[in-house]
Amino acid sequence: MRAQGNFRWHQDARLFAGQSEVPRAPEGQRDSFRALPATPTFDALTALTTAISQQAPFCLGDRPLPDDIACPPGAFLTLTGGASGQPKAVRRSQASWIASFDVNADRFALTRHDSVAVLGQLSHSLSLYAVLEALHLGLDAHILADQPPRQQASQIATSGATILYATPTQLRLLARGAAAPLPSLRLVLCGGGALDAATRAATGRLCPHAAVHVFYGAAETSFITLADAATPEGSVGRPYPGVELRLLDAAGQPTSDVGEIWVRSPYLFDGYALGCSTETRRQDGFVTVGEMGELDDKGQLWIRGRRQRMVQIADQLVFPEAVETVIAAHTGLPCAVLPRDDALRGQHLIAVVEGTAEAARPEEIIANCRAALGPLAAPRRVYFRSELPLLPSGKVDLRALADGLEGQA
Repeated sequence: MRAQGNFRWHQDARLFAGQSEVPRAPEGQRDSFRALPATPTFDALTALTTAISQQAPFCLGDRPLPDDIACPPGAFLTLTGGASGQPKAVRRSQASWIASFDVNADRFALTRHDSVAVLGQLSHSLSLYAVLEALHLGLDAHILADQPPRQQASQIATSGATILYATPTQLRLLARGAAAPLPSLRLVLCGGGALDAATRAATGRLCPHAAVHVFYGAAETSFITLADAATPEGSVGRPYPGVELRLLDAAGQPTSDVGEIWVRSPYLFDGYALGCSTETRRQDGFVTVGEMGELDDKGQLWIRGRRQRMVQIADQLVFPEAVETVIAAHTGLPCAVLPRDDALRGQHLIAVVEGTAEAARPEEIIANCRAALGPLAAPRRVYFRSELPLLPSGKVDLRALADGLEGQA
């Protein structure tokens, strides 16, 4: 199942930055690595397609790279920092993404009559993946990163796009900004975070003819699982085609309980060209990025949270992600949960909700968490912010949020 070769710009594919069509670059052979700016979008796409046409390794990013960074022919770099980590450059073969292009083309019956809409900046791997997949398979691609949500919706309607790649945050903003439903969309592919019930419902109203599939993965692993309409609420679905999963306990032994998620597939990265992560490890062809989860008897994966975010409150281990899920389901609002030192219990949790106390009463949030998760896992305090700080991926920037709350217990 291992794909071969380099990215290509299929002769049937056209590429647009907003309303402006990107011209084709001349083909050639130049293998030297290129660091490309991710903005403005038109210029970034022009540079990207030139690198593809000339078979050059590349990295699209929003920050400068060291002069000595290395990337061999047939490979490329993506930048990632995670919700709380330092910036890293993930190096992978172009073949590792091409393998999943072919899987998606078959699974979702993609044809040259389809066209793809992309909402995020090209510095985010989800957006870059969507563009490269469309170009490789011969689909038109519309990159709408430089436009507000209302205009993005208008462009989707005007172009007649049939496939949308987006994060949950982007879907929320698009649903709020759109003036009318988008009936041309037949498929929504969502990644980069959990799709809460309120956002799923809003997406269904916005895209009444679209099947919504949510995929779980990481920059280092690419696809891990895929969820569809039949997936139980809260699960991230079954393994993506070609993916083998195993869950290991703290002793490194297979477990049927909550364990660390290890992945083996044709889609794995080759290593870091910049930075590192103590959570990312390899063993026997498998990779983990420190996520914890559980498989049910039907093969559905349930994510519990990141090992590095797990906290101990008195004698109970708590995943802040579980608390975030309960709050989001109750309020329908974006939120984040952070730990705070506690002289009695070791740590306790606080919650930060995007909105106002009038829109979501803090005492109700705390009571709901106590009922769902128990008193130790419930946040002690709830704060409100007009906006939560976001990373380019659309995930909450936990470090920036924690810094902004410094001194508040």
